[in-house]
Amino acid sequence: MNTIKIKHIGVFTSGGDSPGMNAALYAIAKSAEAKSIKTSGFRKGYEGLIDGDLISLKSHELQKSLHQGGTVLKTARSKRFLELEGRKKALQTIKANNVDALIAIGGDGTFKGLLAFSEICDIPFIGIPGTIDNDISGTDYTLGFDSAVNTAIENIDKIRDTAESHNRVFIVEVMGRDSGYIAIHSGLMVGADAILIPESGKDFIYLLDKVKNYDSEDAFLVVVSEGDEIGAELVSSKIKEVNPDVDLRITKLGHVQRGGNPSALDRMLGIRLGVASVNVLSEGKKNAMVGILNNQLHLTPFKEVVKQHQVNTELYELLELFGK
Repeated sequence: MNTIKIKHIGVFTSGGDSPGMNAALYAIAKSAEAKSIKTSGFRKGYEGLIDGDLISLKSHELQKSLHQGGTVLKTARSKRFLELEGRKKALQTIKANNVDALIAIGGDGTFKGLLAFSEICDIPFIGIPGTIDNDISGTDYTLGFDSAVNTAIENIDKIRDTAESHNRVFIVEVMGRDSGYIAIHSGLMVGADAILIPESGKDFIYLLDKVKNYDSEDAFLVVVSEGDEIGAELVSSKIKEVNPDVDLRITKLGHVQRGGNPSALDRMLGIRLGVASVNVLSEGKKNAMVGILNNQLHLTPFKEVVKQHQVNTELYELLELFGK
């Protein structure tokens, strides 16, 4: 196996934050130290890469933040990096600080940025999938997804309590701009009466069929992804059209799903992917994302890492079974 000598790794988190990012940072620093590799963190994603805003990463310091949500490196979306001039400034930062390799924790937009950067910068890049939406190919789970689902479940369970007390129809909107994974997983696990996701057109039909004759002592719970083309407000108005007598409320969980302590699964995922990213860099691999498929580490070239706009067949079948 070919190996290359890397002396200095730069790390940054980009895009939306997700629980488990700090665990990955800790694992990267710990693994790099074992290989006598210096590790620096660029603050605020690509913005820090452009501005040269970097700090030294030490595993004994990061160990204290392993249990925390968010990211100690901060994160941001960078319009400047979309321009060639911005990427040239980032290249100057890398050269000035003698950075030999980059590890980025983020989503598909982050990896597309690295792919564009590779056109002018020849150091190796490795990506770690960090997004609560779980919508990236090349890995079964992304950092933060499990934690976000657990947060959604905890809050929806509480909503059901009050919904049962008042015999109400509750529409709960969860995050997932382009993906229904959080809605499906949380909706199934709280026993929702309907689950609406961007990837399906039948779910809304099922909902209206069920709610038009709703007159029960039990609560009626609808979980809808924020990216669903219908939207929570329109769902509410349509329900009122078919059953004007229902007592209806809308709750949007919002960014509470991004925060909170990462779950055990996300902490372990961050540790596994953090260590793997350093290992594959040492093996001479580059321009790829490390993920987990069938509980095994898997490397996917950035060119093949895309957003998934379809849920798998099994989940569709579950959605139809429990949604009807």
